Amino acid sequence: MTAPISEQLPADELREEGQRKMEWARQHMPILDSLREEFEENQPFAGERIGMAMHVEAKTAVLAETLAAGGAEVAITGCNPLSTHDDVSVALDAVDGVTSYAKRGVDDDEYYEAMEAVIDHEPTITVDDGGDLVFAIHEEYPELIDTILGGCEETTTGVHRLRAMDDDGALEYPMFAVNDTPMKRLFDNVHGTGESSLASIAMTTNLSWAGKDVVVAGFGYCGKGVARKAAGQNANVIVTEIDPRRALEAHMEGYDVMPMDEAAAEGDVFITTTGNRDIIVDEHFDAMDDGVVLANAGHFDVEIDLEALESKAVDSYEAREGMQAYEMADGRRLHVLAEGRLVNLATPVSLGHPVEVMDQSFGIQAVCVREIIENGDEYDAGVHEVPDALDREVAEIKLDAEGVGIDDLSDEQEEYMNSWQHGT
Repeated sequence: MTAPISEQLPADELREEGQRKMEWARQHMPILDSLREEFEENQPFAGERIGMAMHVEAKTAVLAETLAAGGAEVAITGCNPLSTHDDVSVALDAVDGVTSYAKRGVDDDEYYEAMEAVIDHEPTITVDDGGDLVFAIHEEYPELIDTILGGCEETTTGVHRLRAMDDDGALEYPMFAVNDTPMKRLFDNVHGTGESSLASIAMTTNLSWAGKDVVVAGFGYCGKGVARKAAGQNANVIVTEIDPRRALEAHMEGYDVMPMDEAAAEGDVFITTTGNRDIIVDEHFDAMDDGVVLANAGHFDVEIDLEALESKAVDSYEAREGMQAYEMADGRRLHVLAEGRLVNLATPVSLGHPVEVMDQSFGIQAVCVREIIENGDEYDAGVHEVPDALDREVAEIKLDAEGVGIDDLSDEQEEYMNSWQHGT
């Protein structure tokens, strides 16, 4: 296995490499560029401490430095043990107002120690991906809650966790569900997850999509993106679902739909996108063909039952960097990418979502942080939808950067749309 880049390069070269990645990202993130100009001028975050737990790579680094440019003290760590780019973390740590504790390949103890280091900054705002930071504060540092104004959650799994906390009355400060707003779901989940997951799988395996039977578990926004992009590269797509409406939607979009018990015998590549546990389990491994590839594009490493797979295997070895082979007693080999973690961020070649896509998602994060500062008193503890005006603001910045114009409603059209008195 190739040593991590942090072990290959001296600190100065590591920092320079990270800075190059960040500069490339900045060139393709006009939304954050526009917001940074506003933040630098108005300093809306002066005196605030922002704690972040996210995938620390170039695009995330641009968000962190944008918040710091607005006057915040930013402390950041990773939200996945394998998604940090060490060169970017080193470069980000050198940015004024930012402290990065993120490191790739940490064990569980080191992962949570870095989380605690961020919490030691006593954040007044949290920006999370997956909910670990919010959960840790509530469980281990409840004394900080009174001084936290609010926070933002980036991803589907994190929003699910927050809603569960909210339903139980356990969420004690306001959180924006960034994942659920149109500028996030329609682009990040569909185009971001779809493109980046398939790219990471293809680069890690060096295999083609054309002619493959690709099983996509889940047909939410992420699953739709994976299915659409796979079909666009001439794969035959099979969808598994638990929701009858989503299953019907997948069927009417032309995909084969069947239970995982049946799909297990059909697929060449399996990609989970559910955010739930135990999607591919013991009995499914028995039905799979030799050579299959298993990947997770959900969130935590619980969608593929690796314990069951390891117990069934008579041998296990690294088939390629980032891909572990499990040999069954009958000679079949099943291959797991990135230890069952997020395939678009945790393989050795992963770059995460495309830069332009993350510019939109992180633009929403940035304006939500601004909203917490400016209007935090209007939000009670619990999960809140992102105000539509903020979502539209980010979309307008993007359209302006792309040179795309749109129409406005006339007064007459506005009146017509708001009236119930106009009929046939």
